[in-house]
Amino acid sequence: MDFSLVNMVKEAGWPARFILIILLIMSVYFLAVAVERLLKFTKARRLALEFVLGLRDKLKARDIKGTIALARVEPRSPIAVLVGSALEEYEEGMDATHKKGPDEIGEFDIVDAVNRAIERSKEREIADLRRGLSGLATIASAAPFVGLLGTVLGIITVFGKMKTEGGGIQAVAGGIGEALVTTAFGLLVAIPSVMVFNYFTNRVDDFIVDMNDVSSELISFVLKEGRDKTGAPGSGQVAAKK
Repeated sequence: MDFSLVNMVKEAGWPARFILIILLIMSVYFLAVAVERLLKFTKARRLALEFVLGLRDKLKARDIKGTIALARVEPRSPIAVLVGSALEEYEEGMDATHKKGPDEIGEFDIVDAVNRAIERSKEREIADLRRGLSGLATIASAAPFVGLLGTVLGIITVFGKMKTEGGGIQAVAGGIGEALVTTAFGLLVAIPSVMVFNYFTNRVDDFIVDMNDVSSELISFVLKEGRDKTGAPGSGQVAAKK
């Protein structure tokens, strides 16, 4: 009997073939997510670097409207989305604190409002960066067990044949080899899935660190800018002008 991998797959029974089809679907999903996330992260990193270089100059010039316009330029990196949301909230808050009449709001904590805008944007962008990674984690943990299931079913079939047809280990060696193929395929799918999942998780963590750094700088900018515009001390609250 030919014990080559291709021949064993051809000779495998229907339970083993069904398991192999499931593993094939898992591998296709894994490849699709891996390629899509790699392109996504590479593009996001390039856009983030370009945006941060422009952001530095805009903030030094205290050009808030220019910064917002820069953050709105498509395609946008996660950091650009975060900065745009935060500064839009800051501008709306500053307008609200100077509003007079029946809609006057009195005291308004702009820093708190900007913080909330930052957190909302950050959560959305992190969720987008992690899209598909839970599927990779599922494949990494489930693929070995799916392959093992195929092996168990194959061995059950082999021992069933031994009981009804007789024969020694040589007679069923081919069947056992075919059953073990599913475990091998399961491991071939799981091992790269684990590695790719860990790699992308680290990339997401890098983006989170960058977003936290930019968030901290934005809060410092808002405190200084709000104090300079209102003449109030940097306590975080900007009082409405009466």
